[in-house]
Amino acid sequence: MSTPSDSNGAAQAEAQQERLEEVMRAVEALIFAADEPVTPAQLGAVWADVAGEAPLPDAQIETAVDRLNDRYATDGRAFRIHRWAGGYRMATTEEVAPYLKVLFQRDRRRRLSRSLLETLAILAYRQPATKPEVDFVRGVDSDYALRKLCEIGLADVVGRSEAVGRPLLFGTTPRVLDAFGLDALSDLPNLREVEGLLNEPAYDQERARLLMLNGLGDPGEGGADAGDPADPEDHA
Repeated sequence: MSTPSDSNGAAQAEAQQERLEEVMRAVEALIFAADEPVTPAQLGAVWADVAGEAPLPDAQIETAVDRLNDRYATDGRAFRIHRWAGGYRMATTEEVAPYLKVLFQRDRRRRLSRSLLETLAILAYRQPATKPEVDFVRGVDSDYALRKLCEIGLADVVGRSEAVGRPLLFGTTPRVLDAFGLDALSDLPNLREVEGLLNEPAYDQERARLLMLNGLGDPGEGGADAGDPADPEDHA
């Protein structure tokens, strides 16, 4: 026979579960509808505006996201909620990537040229950096690459150096995290990890396979990526 305390406990547990379900619905809807990663602070603020309560704490939002991902996994869904550029974003799982590649292969974004990727990598690891510093690492003039990265929103001027002439300092923008699916720049592999990857025989095999699939020759021949227009500084 149940006691009044048992009934109260059951009612409280049911109310807590209902609230959690409501938080999960709100979090899921906001992350799904947003064009950019949504931060926990944004999610909590929206909840406060609608519910007329205090903003949700980050821990409660994290619990809702974990429960949603558990549910997606149990139901075999093709997507999960990921930590992305300091916030949350809904993205598909790796298992369905081949289908998406076929669907979007005719509408792919133009990939970054080698010079842009080199310059972006230098900024990501050594920022803030001046143009002369980037030039020294690359061994060529990087004026075009830096200007292009700033134009497309992957780099920006973040200040001036105290060196002679006070040259501009460049750094990456939050868009880099979004574009490469990173939560923070600290998620980038360190140099020792990169060297280990490049020394792996499997890396050379996969690289050769991708080149064959794309009908490309060895990028080392000719010194430029096949199919990519040469950047202006390569002719300097």
